[in-house]
Amino acid sequence: MADKITNAAIDQIFMDARTHNFWLDTPVSEETIAELYAMMRMGPTSANCSPARIVFVQSDEAKAKLKPLLMEGNQEKTMAAPVCAIIGHDLEFYEKIPELFPHNPDAKSWFNWSEEFAEQTAFRNGSLQGAYFMIAARALGLDCGPMSGFDQDGVNEAFFGGTTIKSNFLCNIGYGNAAKLDPRSPRLAFNDACTIV
Repeated sequence: MADKITNAAIDQIFMDARTHNFWLDTPVSEETIAELYAMMRMGPTSANCSPARIVFVQSDEAKAKLKPLLMEGNQEKTMAAPVCAIIGHDLEFYEKIPELFPHNPDAKSWFNWSEEFAEQTAFRNGSLQGAYFMIAARALGLDCGPMSGFDQDGVNEAFFGGTTIKSNFLCNIGYGNAAKLDPRSPRLAFNDACTIV
């Protein structure tokens, strides 16, 4: 059995971590982005299907393409963030199954028999990977600002055009300005959200 991680690590990833809307002018290196992906890709998915596909919007040119596709309230904070990750998922993820699930290459047939089932699987597991993405980012000392509030069709066309990849949500990453955080919002108590049967 693995040992419990330190309370300091738990605080960094969960208890003290916040959604950030204001950012310090500190860049995120390509090495850090690569390390983030190397960590998040290890999280479990159905038959290791790994449908997540990510575009890291970092350059001024790419941000200019993204900006008009954001709701007005999301524009300023996204332009100020060092990086905005577009978390997407490949609807034809199953084409990689023989590579990703080599002990059972026939597992591809579990997913490609139904377009609807493949889409559900891609969305569910891509969403899981999006959560792993934020945990990995926080583990590396980055802050996150996940959000909806964008023209999904426009983002799909601008950043995933001509592919089978669809966007799910956006996540700004960088080093947040803690001085501008609002008080933390409440969370549901265990008995309001959970049942043990």
